[in-house]
Amino acid sequence: MTPLTSVPRLVGIARVLLRYRLDEMVEATHLFRPLRWIRPLFGRPPADLAALSRGARLRLALAELGPIFVKFGQILSTRRDLLPADIADELVLLQDQVPPYPGAIARAAVESSLGAPVATLYARFDEAPLASASIAQVHAAQLHDGREVVVKVLRPGVGDRIARDVSLLEDLAGLVERFHPNASKIRPRDVVAEIETTLVNELDLQREGANASLLRRNFKNSPDLYVPEVHWSHTRETVLTMERVRGIPVDDIAALDAAGIDRVRLAEKGVQIFYTQVFRDNFFHADAHAGNIWVDPANPREPRFIALDFGIMGSLPEADQYWLAENFIALFNQDYAQIARLHVAAGWMPSTTRIEELEAATRAVCEPYFTRPLSEISLAEVLVKLFQTARRYELTLQPQLILLQKTLLNIEGIGRQLHPRIDIWAVAKPVLERVWRERRGPKAILKSLRRRIPEWLAAAPDMPQLLHDYLQKASSGGIQMRVHSEDLRNLHADASASRAQIVPLALGATLILSAVLLYALDATVARFAGVPFTAWLAAIAGTACFWLANRRS
Repeated sequence: MTPLTSVPRLVGIARVLLRYRLDEMVEATHLFRPLRWIRPLFGRPPADLAALSRGARLRLALAELGPIFVKFGQILSTRRDLLPADIADELVLLQDQVPPYPGAIARAAVESSLGAPVATLYARFDEAPLASASIAQVHAAQLHDGREVVVKVLRPGVGDRIARDVSLLEDLAGLVERFHPNASKIRPRDVVAEIETTLVNELDLQREGANASLLRRNFKNSPDLYVPEVHWSHTRETVLTMERVRGIPVDDIAALDAAGIDRVRLAEKGVQIFYTQVFRDNFFHADAHAGNIWVDPANPREPRFIALDFGIMGSLPEADQYWLAENFIALFNQDYAQIARLHVAAGWMPSTTRIEELEAATRAVCEPYFTRPLSEISLAEVLVKLFQTARRYELTLQPQLILLQKTLLNIEGIGRQLHPRIDIWAVAKPVLERVWRERRGPKAILKSLRRRIPEWLAAAPDMPQLLHDYLQKASSGGIQMRVHSEDLRNLHADASASRAQIVPLALGATLILSAVLLYALDATVARFAGVPFTAWLAAIAGTACFWLANRRS
């Protein structure tokens, strides 16, 4: 969007901000500051609007500005380290609800996308929608074999509107980078890019169907979570047909009690499901507000959740998943020194950060909470306080963690609503430790080795020549080493640890290489799981050496 084409939309945004009397925002924003002179043209606000808090007025303004601003507000609600509490509390309440568009338009969109008349595709198609949001709306239908389904249809023209608003947000992010003193830590362009990715993914309903299919497979036959089936024959990029499910909204406490649901057990399952999705599957439902989570009342003593709306799913790079899990475990164990070391090692804080100072600051935040009973400790509240403290040490915002932070807040909120005295820590810690042991334990290592052996075999013929070339360059002085001043400062401290690692590393490398060669050459020795037994022994021994070297580091 060019500057000239942005002007009408910017004026529209300014008009909404002024109408809702968001005076603090107008005064604080360089772009809109001149508009304070035209504020009198809008007159006095209605009494009901003037009586609302600034957070409520901001929430209403974002809802009026459209879907991208609703999503932006929802994401901002997780950044309590950046927002006042009253505003963050209101933004959590943002709901993406808009009036429905005519059912005849939805019917035409279905026929255009699926290439057949609705009567041919469905035995029944209700034009009155079950639900309507700014991106899509949902209609009840029935297949010719009698199965009940729901049909999700994109709103006409929503893609173009989102593209325009994303372009505008990029312009505003540029202004933030220019004027905000902490722009390098907030990383506004990265935040906008994250929002854009989320919205673009929501526009592809076939992708949403694939998300639902994967989540259903991850929890197949699970007593804790049910995911409806996708009907792929009736699904395209702009139309999604899924099994219709019925349940009780998770926030309808009266209905849950009337059905005899064990809310304590249900709350515990909610926490367990979250940590299982994040750390076992690395694929989690990232829009887990009450509207998207129902409860199946069929078995009140062992109730299960029903997941809906799979447009926003989250996953983390392997490195971030590792650092996050280790941070959680250290927090559960009240190991503040480890938390400080992990934040620096992960690159979330500058390498110049003094570990002992960060450890002391972390202890000052956490210790007051741990004097309470664990059932009274809010994990989300502790994390918010930690982020506020970490900002003083130049914490860099990690946009890839935004969805996870939002989901954690939602899950804890649902858990507290179901069971106000739930001990989040006691429920979460064993699940995380068990899942993480499975992900990082010997079985996982052997599985990873078996998966990589074919790659090593493919590269093995080139290894002798590569080693020869390297040694030849080294002997002739053709290899140059670049050492920074920081490396020189740390060299002496690292030297003793490096010496302790040399022997096990060398032995481990030799054994691993032996495993590859044995796998390639030994065709006569008895095989275990498709790999020569001697190769397995060498691989296991080599892995043990690498583990020993890591323990010494």
